[in-house]
Amino acid sequence: MMKYEHLFFDLDHTLWDFEKNSVATLKTLYSEIGLVNKGIPDFDDFNVVYHQINDKLWDRFRKGFMSREELRWKRMWQTLIHYKISSEKLAREMSERYLEILPTQTHVFPNCVEMLSYCASKNYQLHLITNGFELTQMQKLKNASLDKFFIHLITSEKAMSMKPQKEIFEYALNEAGAKIESSLMIGDALDIDILGAMQVGIDQVYFNPYRIPHKGNPTYEIAGLEEMYQIV
Repeated sequence: MMKYEHLFFDLDHTLWDFEKNSVATLKTLYSEIGLVNKGIPDFDDFNVVYHQINDKLWDRFRKGFMSREELRWKRMWQTLIHYKISSEKLAREMSERYLEILPTQTHVFPNCVEMLSYCASKNYQLHLITNGFELTQMQKLKNASLDKFFIHLITSEKAMSMKPQKEIFEYALNEAGAKIESSLMIGDALDIDILGAMQVGIDQVYFNPYRIPHKGNPTYEIAGLEEMYQIV
């Protein structure tokens, strides 16, 4: 008999390769808007600055210090300010276009589709728990042809709670009709996915593709998605 019945996956940085997809999106944006002519001469520098600011503002958003709408445009605005471009209009235009392009990107991690196919063939119930925006996440799944694998998409918008808060995990368990002891959370963030699952007693798989040293104590740890075969 299987130990687990319900597998809850994170999406960004776990299945869907956010870094590759975001860089591809920013390249399109950089070219379309002609940022090279607006005072941002180097794309690689722009890419680094944007992602540093984005990470900082996402942290503020998760802690409740910033609204979803503020996060979306202020990450672009702060990036422009870094280059001494003070245009809220341009920042909002870039934000809107970024969110249009991003979900159309389709890079997933190696062995993602094969692993999900395997889990589905073994009759596991597959679900997603994500802090991402609902419409954006649904588009990502559809465009990357991952939507067919999942029964429930649990977003922070729907649950009105964000990982690592225990409420979003409790909401997910309730939605899926899953028991704690037969559930498994798979994610890339120790302080978000793994800690959150720990707090409600769900076993966890820490996806650590870059083998970053840490002091966490997840139930399992993998560096490649193909290692899931040894767990499930």
